[in-house]
Amino acid sequence: MISIGYFYWLLAAFLLYSAWRNLRERRWAQAGFWCVLALLFAGGDHVLAARKAGDPLPAQLAGAGVIALAVLALCLRRVHVEEAPVQARIASATRLGHRLFGPALLIPLLTVVVVLIGPKLSIVGRPLLGEGSATLIGLALASVVAAIASLRATRAPLHAAPAEGRRLLDTMGWAALLPLVLATLGGVFAASGVGEAVASLVSAVIPVDSRLACVLAYGLGMVLFTVIMGNAFAAFPVLTAGIGLPLLIHRHGADPAVLGAFGMLTGYCGTLLTPMAANFNLVPAALLELDDPNAVIRAQVATALPLLLVNLVLMYVLAFR
Repeated sequence: MISIGYFYWLLAAFLLYSAWRNLRERRWAQAGFWCVLALLFAGGDHVLAARKAGDPLPAQLAGAGVIALAVLALCLRRVHVEEAPVQARIASATRLGHRLFGPALLIPLLTVVVVLIGPKLSIVGRPLLGEGSATLIGLALASVVAAIASLRATRAPLHAAPAEGRRLLDTMGWAALLPLVLATLGGVFAASGVGEAVASLVSAVIPVDSRLACVLAYGLGMVLFTVIMGNAFAAFPVLTAGIGLPLLIHRHGADPAVLGAFGMLTGYCGTLLTPMAANFNLVPAALLELDDPNAVIRAQVATALPLLLVNLVLMYVLAFR
């Protein structure tokens, strides 16, 4: 049985390796940050089991670990880890050519295959996939396979994978963790009743009988919440529960599929405009060692604003057909 827990342990081992390398190089803040994160990944199952048993201590320790990460993040500085010489990298890229894209394309391909076929497979009457999201298991499995394929394609030694992974991790720093944290924020907001609060607020300030006003509130709200939270997936449950479902779908009869599709696309316009979307906007600037950390965002403004206008028009025209 393939469980997502195995991949969490593998990720914890990689993070411990990164912490150990930083410890050897006397980068104390980096070593502590990755070590604490590794312990959180490795102990996740124990925390859940203790919570079900009514023991709050492991969850409290995990909360203390999250606070420790926030404190250590303040001490992190951009680290430049030595990599292969430029001439060696150019020669390798020339030799490999477009084969470099093969391992990267394996990740989405294998993820889709696992999601579609995995839940239907079983071994001796037991399901092949264990507890957890089939998408997450497929993504994790595809990432491992892609790493192996990369080593085979480049003929690099086995230790090159964790070493290069550690180099990228230290280059990105705390920004590597931000998408993981932001992805949970929408669920937290929805569970805490933010959607209902948004619905009450919007109903008080806009004419809810106006289809156009509700579309603008939903679309611009998706952009605003995405800018704040850095992730359209985090904004979607809040705005859909607060505006999309009660006002546009129930009150004005919008098509849920069309509305949801354009709602997400509108949220992505906010992704292009915010440093909170670290994986899109801060990480590339860090990897390219740009002097202006917001250079990527500045380059995307001319795309985001016209795209937002087009999405709002299409949402209004197509969602109510």
